[in-house]
Parts: sequence; C-alpha cells; structure tokens
Amino acid sequence: MVRLTVDLIMKNSNILRNRKDEPLAQHLRRITHLNFSNKNIDEVEDLTMCRNLTVLYLYDNHINQIKNLGSNLTHLYLQNNCISCIENLSGLKRLEKLYLGGNCLTVVEGLEGLGELRELHIENQRLPPGEKLLFDPRTLHFLRLSLSVLNISNNNIDELNDLAILVNLTQFVAADNQIKEIKDLELVLSKWTKLWRMDLSGNSVCLKPKYRDKVIIISKTLEILDGKEIKEMARQFLLNWKASKLSKKKKSGENMTGQSHLPHLCLEQISVILTREQKGISIQQREKD
Repeated sequence: MVRLTVDLIMKNSNILRNRKDEPLAQHLRRITHLNFSNKNIDEVEDLTMCRNLTVLYLYDNHINQIKNLGSNLTHLYLQNNCISCIENLSGLKRLEKLYLGGNCLTVVEGLEGLGELRELHIENQRLPPGEKLLFDPRTLHFLRLSLSVLNISNNNIDELNDLAILVNLTQFVAADNQIKEIKDLELVLSKWTKLWRMDLSGNSVCLKPKYRDKVIIISKTLEILDGKEIKEMARQFLLNWKASKLSKKKKSGENMTGQSHLPHLCLEQISVILTREQKGISIQQREKD
C-alpha cells in the first residue's frame, strides 16, 4: 500500500519549480489540483502545506479514514475506497462538491459546518445485508438550504420523507432503491419546488399505473424524469385533465348533496299532510258528537 505524502506529491507534480532553489513550501502553495486516483493509496498524510489545493482526486484507492485534508478544498473525490465513517471534514468550509460513492457508509453524518456544500454523491454504498443508508437529522438540518444535488442511488432506501427538509434541491437521483408507492413521493415533491431533474429508475414505484403522469402532476418544476424530458405540452394536458376531473367530481358531489335533501323535504311534507288529516278527523268526530 501507498501513503500520500509531500514527497510523493513532489515526485508526481506536473507543476515545475520556478527555479531550482524555490523553497518547498512556496512550490506546494502553487498546487491547486492533485490527481492520485487508482494509486493503491491507503492513507493520507498532512496536506496542509498545499494551502491553495482546491481539487483532490483520490477515488479508486484503499483509503479507510478521511483525514489530513487541506482546508481550501472545494471538490473532493473519494469514490470507491473503504471509508465507513464521514469524519474530519468540518474544517473544509469551502467544500462545494463531495463524492463518496462506492464506500462502506451506513449513515450520512458529520457534514455539519460545510455551509458551501452544493453536491453530495453517496451512491452504491457497500451496506450490510438487510440494511439501508440512514441520514443523521443534524446533518440534514444543516444542509437544508445549501444542498442542490443529491445522489443516493442503490442504497436500499425505502422512504424519502426525511429528505423533504432539503428545500433547495434541483437534482435528485435515487435509482435502484426500494421506493414502492406514489404517496412516498408526494411530501418531498411538494417541498422541492426547485427540482428540475429526478431519477427513480429501478424502483418498483415506476411500475405503478400512471406513475409518470402522477409525478408530473405533483411536481410543476420537473423537466427530466428518469432520463426522459417532460414536454410542457404534456404537462399542461395532464394538468387540464386533472382540473376537468376535479370539476366533474365537484359537480357530482353538489348533485348528490342536493339529492340528499329530498328525503328530508318529503318527510316534512308527509308530516304536514298527516297533521292536517288528523285535525280533520278530530273535527268530524266532534260534529258527530
């Protein structure tokens, strides 16, 4: 296995020193991007000397712990490693995109403090049999306004209500999960008023009758659903159809309401008639007497 050290960075850096006697610290400060993907790296040593490092590629390695990262990172790629816990990220105040797909996470946590985080990619976790990916409410609460892109595909997730708090989501990918019913989508779609792309392909909910039509009606902002564009003409047709259906239902209800009064009116009339008849009989009896 390999450790990511300053020496290794210097050996692989494509940024040449301005001069042979350029101090190491000064040279490291000029590095903004590092790509050490697929290098058999299992541990990261202190990268704080790379003060201007903003983009770090460490995917396809054997890293099991997140640590020693530069505080100015904006993009961090850690897919397909052996990470089981999200930790030591609170100092990355400028982080905008975090890629953690293909690891061993069971809980999405430890992201409090990442106020600039816009994208979170956490798909395809290697979960224990029968378990699903969980979300720490504290993390969701902190990310509720900043997060705009969320990928949680293939994580055995069967309900989405906890994610409704992420009110600024614009793209949501949750393919190959266990979402079964349209009602499981109604709450989140009513809250995600900026969502323009959603992918639920591979969930059993997609097999429900009129699934696509119902989702388009619920979400007025969706432009792409399961990889297919939503035509505005199709949306308008469905909305008009729904409005027409509701109107007919309302009229039908009013008619039923009117009919429901008829028996009551008939009873009142019968009561009046019977009263009159009884009075007539009583008068006739008096006259005979």
